[in-house]
Amino acid sequence: MCDDVAPEPNATFVVTRSELPDRAFAAFLFDMDGTILSSIACAERVWTRWAQRHGLDVAAFLPTIHGMRAIETIRGQNLPGIDVQAEADTITREEMDDVEGIAAIAGVAAFLGALPLHRWAVVTSAPRELALRRIAAAGLPAPPMLVTADDVANGKPAPDCFLLAASRLGVRASDCLVFEDAPAGIAAAEAAGARVLVVRATHAHVTDTPHPGILDYASLAPRVDADGGLRVVAAEA
Repeated sequence: MCDDVAPEPNATFVVTRSELPDRAFAAFLFDMDGTILSSIACAERVWTRWAQRHGLDVAAFLPTIHGMRAIETIRGQNLPGIDVQAEADTITREEMDDVEGIAAIAGVAAFLGALPLHRWAVVTSAPRELALRRIAAAGLPAPPMLVTADDVANGKPAPDCFLLAASRLGVRASDCLVFEDAPAGIAAAEAAGARVLVVRATHAHVTDTPHPGILDYASLAPRVDADGGLRVVAAEA
């Protein structure tokens, strides 16, 4: 699976509010692809080969892979005579073998490193083994908590993954801030009752959303209030 999309020249990201969230949170939940790292090149190489094997229109198909589990992406093509699970397993193996070009989103390593342990999690539609491989390829440490496609029956846009992450952290999803980039993930966070901050570092297309957005983490920092609440603030120069 892949959540990020290649940027286009002069692409515009539309938000109705540009300010950072104005409240504190119990925990931060981060999507992976397109949110803390970019895996667009390797993911699209793998999925392009798969689409070609099945006679799909690659240009039309590739936008459908973002933010969802591989099994749901494949199932959505309604291809006759295929074993959906076997095809998803093949995709995962190929993605495990191809991590060239994976890179961390600007500023994210410092941002994550400044967070209190056990107050944040990565919540991804990728299988666990693939998620850990991509995180390592991006030069990021393994997160203190990781919720993956292997942990839920229903992937994004269902809220299951974010509800599970919040539960494992011992907080309510409504007290979490979710960092997301893809429509499926944003919908999942909304359904979980969480607040959303949209990361637009890898977005090619206009995304119409009521949620505030950031380009990357380079000018941001987490802050812990006196009562323990987490905030996102502008980093000091």
